[in-house]
Amino acid sequence: MTTRPTGGRLAGPRTYRRHLARTLAVVLAVTTIGTVTSTAAEAAPRPGTTSGANLGANVTVFDPSMPVSQIQATLDATNARQVDNEMGTERYAFLFKPGTYGTAEQPLQIKVGYYTEISGLGASPSDVVINGKVEVYNRCLADGGTSNCLALVNFWRTLSNLSIKVNGAGQDGCRASANFWAVSQAVSLRRLDISGGNLSLMDYCTAGPQYASGGFIADSNMPDVVSGSQQQWLTRNSKVTSWSNGVWNQVFSGVEGAPAEAGFPTPPYTTLDKTPVSREKPYLFVDAKGKYNVRVPSAQKNSSGTSFANGLTPGRTLPLSDFFVAKPSDPVWLINANLALGKNLLLTPGVYDIASSINVWRPNQVVLGIGHATLTAVKGSTPLKVADVPGVVIAGVTIDAGTKESKTLLQVGNKNGLGISSASNPTTLSDVYFRVGGPHIGKTDVALEVNSDNVLIDHTWVWRADHGVEGFTGGVNGDNERWRTNIGRNGAVINGDNVTATGLFVEHFQEYNTIWNGNNGTTVLYQNELPYDPPTQADWMNDNGTQGWAGYKVGNKVRNHTLYGAGVYVFNQNNPEIHTENGFEVPNRPGVKLHHIMTVNLSAGTIDHVVNGVGGPADNSNTGAPVYVVDYPAVP
Repeated sequence: MTTRPTGGRLAGPRTYRRHLARTLAVVLAVTTIGTVTSTAAEAAPRPGTTSGANLGANVTVFDPSMPVSQIQATLDATNARQVDNEMGTERYAFLFKPGTYGTAEQPLQIKVGYYTEISGLGASPSDVVINGKVEVYNRCLADGGTSNCLALVNFWRTLSNLSIKVNGAGQDGCRASANFWAVSQAVSLRRLDISGGNLSLMDYCTAGPQYASGGFIADSNMPDVVSGSQQQWLTRNSKVTSWSNGVWNQVFSGVEGAPAEAGFPTPPYTTLDKTPVSREKPYLFVDAKGKYNVRVPSAQKNSSGTSFANGLTPGRTLPLSDFFVAKPSDPVWLINANLALGKNLLLTPGVYDIASSINVWRPNQVVLGIGHATLTAVKGSTPLKVADVPGVVIAGVTIDAGTKESKTLLQVGNKNGLGISSASNPTTLSDVYFRVGGPHIGKTDVALEVNSDNVLIDHTWVWRADHGVEGFTGGVNGDNERWRTNIGRNGAVINGDNVTATGLFVEHFQEYNTIWNGNNGTTVLYQNELPYDPPTQADWMNDNGTQGWAGYKVGNKVRNHTLYGAGVYVFNQNNPEIHTENGFEVPNRPGVKLHHIMTVNLSAGTIDHVVNGVGGPADNSNTGAPVYVVDYPAVP
């Protein structure tokens, strides 16, 4: 295998200046007319709904005056299209203006499929009330849809900024027992207030095995939560009435009512009273005059509880007129020209082909995607680059590798750049997801590269696909094909200092899944599956001669690093004889501390040790049984 230097290959100052010159040339050509706009005809809103803003054909805005039956029919029709559309190109956002939807007798019961966002348009979650449910069920993948029912591939959906008064009227006894949210990675729950019934993070109403591998909640008031089969989960800056159980690794950070750490790993809870660094995701809302705005929350340090407990979430309000509202047909030069003029960027739902980088140059600029807007690399591009400036927020964006290899998919900062950052105003990535393969073959050296200091990563899934449409034919030959053609060497490479990650999910890359080279880094929940598909041990050998690549690598020169609640899983389905020496590799220094880490064999392959030769093995003799290390180095 070709190995890459730790830290990746970075563009030099000449490349940086050349891109800047091109963008400035476009800006100078259009500054006389102010905001640059596309000449394409604007898409009309969906029939029977109101748009209220120019958000494109795949955004539906509901008004509380609309009949419940009309809203229900619209949502049901989209769910029918999306419930099995895992690798499709359709993207949808359903937005609810302030008011109440559904009644006790006629509840609104929403099912959420792939690439679908359900969000309220209130300034507070209490401004939009759903009497009913917002749910995700298991997918049943065998015997005509009656067996092998699980949530392991329930990805890519969003629920945020509203209240749910749970009402199962009309559903059968099991379905009426809870609001079901049976999901795995790349699914977020944010700014919710749920009452009147339980929230279940697994679907116990279908046939087995009912597995789930999520997930993420932030800034929410939760009722009694049934964690059930969820293998791992992060709940951050929220309030919970009760939490039922843990399977392998449940992490709570700044959560009122969270279960305490007691005898880890029985139960497997990791609990931080306060979150070291946090910033809530920006959200659209409609003000009293009916105008659309984006609220951009401020960063917080050592915080707990919801951001809206004492009123409006602290932060700044930007009118939608401060944004360039992009559609997939808009060329990159037009997007870049508006960013260079000082506009923020709203990406409406769809798939954008990106042949040259979208460049975010200015401090405090916001790039907000709705409806799982997706940037696909074309011609080996890096679809999104952020300069070395403070306060940039990138949220709600999925980035796909293309068929020609990219150096990176998202680059934050440049080692040859200005190096300007702010601890009180970190550049922030919220619900930013990466795919290397899946809907098509993908190739990248590094998916996410962070070179700036003072960056916050708040929930990301960095995924080299283990299954998909093209080039994933199954069996040994298919797995060999995937290993040679679906290229992703490193998932996340963190070179900046003072970087915090809350909810870092990285899977299936062909060398180190995560490399952390910066000092004073903190990760709160890390989840990793090693690649399924190395054909032989020779294909899975570190360049230093050890067997395999750790799922989480802290660089040898790092002096200070803290990791809370982490797991590395192995499933070498192509060759069960393959070994990985360590799940975690870190320098042996007092300032490098790992708290509550584990490895597990899912059914094939071996991780010999948890960390640096300590703990293990996780092999076929203890399939499904985690091997834990409570603290590394051990606490006296």
